[in-house]
Amino acid sequence: MSKIFAVANQKGGVGKTTTCVNLAASLIASRRRVLLIDLDPQGNATMGSGVDKSQLAISSYDVLAGEAAARDAIVTTESGFDLLPANGDLSAAEVELLDMEGRESRLRKALRPIAGDYDYVVVDCPPSLNMLTVNALCAANGVLIPMQCEYYALEGLSALIDTITQIQRAANPELRIEGILRTMYDPRNSLTSDVSEQLSEYFGERLYRTCIPRNVRLAEAPSYGKPALEYDKHSKGAIAYLALAGEMTRRHAANQNSSRPVAEAV
Repeated sequence: MSKIFAVANQKGGVGKTTTCVNLAASLIASRRRVLLIDLDPQGNATMGSGVDKSQLAISSYDVLAGEAAARDAIVTTESGFDLLPANGDLSAAEVELLDMEGRESRLRKALRPIAGDYDYVVVDCPPSLNMLTVNALCAANGVLIPMQCEYYALEGLSALIDTITQIQRAANPELRIEGILRTMYDPRNSLTSDVSEQLSEYFGERLYRTCIPRNVRLAEAPSYGKPALEYDKHSKGAIAYLALAGEMTRRHAANQNSSRPVAEAV
């Protein structure tokens, strides 16, 4: 059974897209079958995977609109993972979904025929709690939340948890908080240490032990359309995402039969 992760945080600049692209590449390196879904109109995950968003014949917009099957829109990247790409057309979906039947479950319905082809499906969400993010959360069975260790990030995290809880109760009882990922991590910063300690107390085992450091190679890699693992496999960023992939797969194997609700998980 495939594991579908929504990588979500309404706060921008926390490393969602960086996490999606590099996690997909790291899971492929671990010999897993992976689909990355770009659900952000900016199309950064698409470009960061080496696919030109301006040349797309079919995108995630067409899939959500019901004009194309997901299988027809998927492209295979040079890194080895499959990609359901996005471009600016997806902006229209934010409005059009409001008038569509089953608007919150369009992605879930589109993924049913193909989800079994993959071990992991990773969904890059836009930096807002809009209908695109709601679709991702309704399709997913786990939410991965990247965040910086700062106090403003903690405030935004509370709103996201409320949304996850509401969706679990109303539309997707399988939804769980899979984990909290500390990104742009600098252990020399006392604020980082303070917030990290609070996260550990609040989330316990849901806080990933792996931290993603601030790393120049991670920032440079997207401009070459590559994950850090291909751009510089020896960089601290690439090594950290490999460690995250290992931690995730071990956790997944150990908790496949877990059925704790969000309220208990957080």
